[in-house]
Amino acid sequence: MDFRIMGLDSPLIHTLQHIMDLPDDMEKTTNVPSRTYVRDAKAMAATPADIKEYPNSYVFIVDMPGLKSGDIKVQVEDDNVLLISGERKREEEKEGAKYVRMERRVGKLMRKFVLPENANADAISALCQDGVLTVTVEKLPPPEPKKPKTIEVKIA
Repeated sequence: MDFRIMGLDSPLIHTLQHIMDLPDDMEKTTNVPSRTYVRDAKAMAATPADIKEYPNSYVFIVDMPGLKSGDIKVQVEDDNVLLISGERKREEEKEGAKYVRMERRVGKLMRKFVLPENANADAISALCQDGVLTVTVEKLPPPEPKKPKTIEVKIA
């Protein structure tokens, strides 16, 4: 209902009308992050990494403690995003043993890196040794400089 027709055109009435016109499904209009987003953000914050650039490659060094090579995934998304992930599961408790203190992290480990334009997404290798994952991404060769194109001038 438009209250301006009845001669009620104050800021308070305008605000009340705006509130009444809000959609019923407020969850979709709020900016609350999803559970998946929060879980992935925590996993990314808890996974330390170093990146080195060499003349012919980029090297990503990521701590993946307690994971075997089969538990680690190295993927390329959208042709330019390197995704490194894994999940460390809690050890099964043996009968008669109980934890006195539990400090080692369990759960998902993940990092995403946007690859530079000169990274060759088809030439990636990964090696995991002593809980440290080393991912090497080869660089593309530099493009050859374009030669000037000569255009013949015709006389009319």
